[in-house]
Amino acid sequence: MTESRTSDFDADLLNRANAWLQQDPDEETRAELQALISAGDQESLRDRFDQRIGFGTAGLRGELGAGPNRMNRVLVAQAAAGIVEYLKTIGGKSVVIGFDGRINSDVFAADSASIFAAAGFEVLLFDGYVPTPVLAFATKFGTLEADGSRRPYDIGVMVTASHNPPRDNGYKVYAGALGGSQIISPIDKEIADFITQIAAEKTFRQLAKSDAYTVGGGEIMDAYVARTASLVARSAEPRTPVLITFTAMHGVGWHTTQRVFQAAGLPEPETVARQINPDGNFPTVAFPNPEEPGALDLAFAQASANQSDLILAVDPDADRLAVAVPDATEPTGWRNFTGDQIGFILGCEVAAKAAADGQTGALACSIASSSALTAVAKHYGLGFQQTLTGFKWISKVPGLIFGFEEALGYCLDPQFTPDKDGISAALVMADLAARLAAKGTNLAEHLEALMQTFGHTATSQITLRFNNVGKAKEQVASLRSQPPATLAGLSAAFEDLALPSSDLPATDGLRFTLTDGRRALIRPSGTEPKLKCYLQATGATKAEASAALSELETDLRKLLGA
Repeated sequence: MTESRTSDFDADLLNRANAWLQQDPDEETRAELQALISAGDQESLRDRFDQRIGFGTAGLRGELGAGPNRMNRVLVAQAAAGIVEYLKTIGGKSVVIGFDGRINSDVFAADSASIFAAAGFEVLLFDGYVPTPVLAFATKFGTLEADGSRRPYDIGVMVTASHNPPRDNGYKVYAGALGGSQIISPIDKEIADFITQIAAEKTFRQLAKSDAYTVGGGEIMDAYVARTASLVARSAEPRTPVLITFTAMHGVGWHTTQRVFQAAGLPEPETVARQINPDGNFPTVAFPNPEEPGALDLAFAQASANQSDLILAVDPDADRLAVAVPDATEPTGWRNFTGDQIGFILGCEVAAKAAADGQTGALACSIASSSALTAVAKHYGLGFQQTLTGFKWISKVPGLIFGFEEALGYCLDPQFTPDKDGISAALVMADLAARLAAKGTNLAEHLEALMQTFGHTATSQITLRFNNVGKAKEQVASLRSQPPATLAGLSAAFEDLALPSSDLPATDGLRFTLTDGRRALIRPSGTEPKLKCYLQATGATKAEASAALSELETDLRKLLGA
């Protein structure tokens, strides 16, 4: 570094950057940081050091790089050490760790395993990539006791950024005490406090590490495959094989999906070869999220060439599922079902099966999702509940037999896999498509028939992107201070979800309900710099519901400046 640049530097910022540089064990991030220091790039350094990625119910998630406001080995090690201290307070003693194919996921997982092992915990590190639902299953499936019984792991860790941009990574935490589902408050706050303390007191090298952990997981994977395959009953109901094109979006979903389809006796789908194997660079997609425009272009092209009947696409960690069906009126020749539509179809399947089996329980979805399953639950004598967004809430609904959220997440086996699972959803959709084909119909016609039975509901979204999460929160705060009294020409009842209510914990969001039942929910994304607005309308016909929705969307776009 030159003398002039040194003299211009904020001394505290320089000290913090150099302190991080001294402890960073990663050659790449250390070189990145040294280059910023040498260049005197204080703006970039402030971005990395003036705040840190917060640990919350979603764990950690952010861009790879040096400093506490990036995902790196130091930050992850501090998180693992914080979880160690939390486990000590509850008498925990076992951890299971999975990782996906993103850059450094395997490194972050191994560092975590060594820190947990040094604390004397029983640690299982999966011996290869696993989908997130397999880790959720593993946390609840548990570890083998001396008497042959199984005890849930006290903590499960999944290193993944799910469907985030390619340069991101993340760290999700599950708790056996919560039935194997993701942590909720106040656990996140307790862990975060320990992380803050450790970051202030110890360097990466001072954190104790040990290689006394087990690498394996084959037995758990076998159990997941068998259990998931059992969701499709091998009944006498006829099936006509349908041709499916499948993409894993450069993620880790294919090999587990392949095994599940084989175990269930379903034909193996065709695959999008360029996207089927794990690749943390995600070379064919800007955003590896099947909801994003362009993400399914390769699948559309291949499915059209193959004359497929159905496209199934999981996101990189395979906890979400997108579905597309042929539609000559669409520019691509394919129609994407919305998450609400897929959730409605799957919820109807589960509810009908529960009724046939004499099973009771509840259907559920998030407040951002369509409430169309209300009528389905009533028809089959089941309960129905809407929760805050996220499967950490949905999975905890008492008696849950099916839950979904509009962001392509569906939980079909909450007793064993208490999280969203794109693989089980793909299996059930494929089996349903085969049974419908045997009757001379298809998924699009089936959806229309279900709406004719249970009512027409139309939903849509408005998404605004910002350069940081704070901007989205600022816009919500502005609307909170001056909420509109009317929407689409009707009075709109306003509810501030940041205030606790009898049925929901407090959350940062605004809900408007019009006098004709239409509704709008506005909230900042919990993991990305986005503002999301979720709209719903109902009608006696599909056209009526769509027209009412369109009117509401037009007014909301004006309000949000979209």
